[in-house]
Amino acid sequence: MAGVLETEEQARNRFQSELEFVQCLANPNYLNFLAQRGYLREKPFVNYLKYLLYWKEPEYAKFLKYPHCLHMLELLQYEHFRKELVNAQCAKFIDEQQILHWQHYSRKRTRLQQALAEQQQQQQQQAPAHGNPASK
Repeated sequence: MAGVLETEEQARNRFQSELEFVQCLANPNYLNFLAQRGYLREKPFVNYLKYLLYWKEPEYAKFLKYPHCLHMLELLQYEHFRKELVNAQCAKFIDEQQILHWQHYSRKRTRLQQALAEQQQQQQQQAPAHGNPASK
């Protein structure tokens, strides 16, 4: 079908379909499902995964809700990783590691937000004393 232009609606549908599929790659249980059914051994499917690497570009990545999918997409480029995903224990390990990462990220983000709020509060308390001409 080389040389056939897609309509705007077809392009939008392809974008949405590929966006949804790429984000599904963040789910290790889905990857295990694909591996157990042999999709990850099929050359056309592997080529499709390679094609999807364009999602790593900032103009596309900004639409992703699950950034882990890009890491998984990168790992899926390696045959050894694709073969290991057949094992349910591999998927379980990845799932557990993602949960640990999210827990750490959430805690770290909360601490950073609290520190920023405290810093802003201190600055606001200091600002009236320095900015008030009557206090000079």
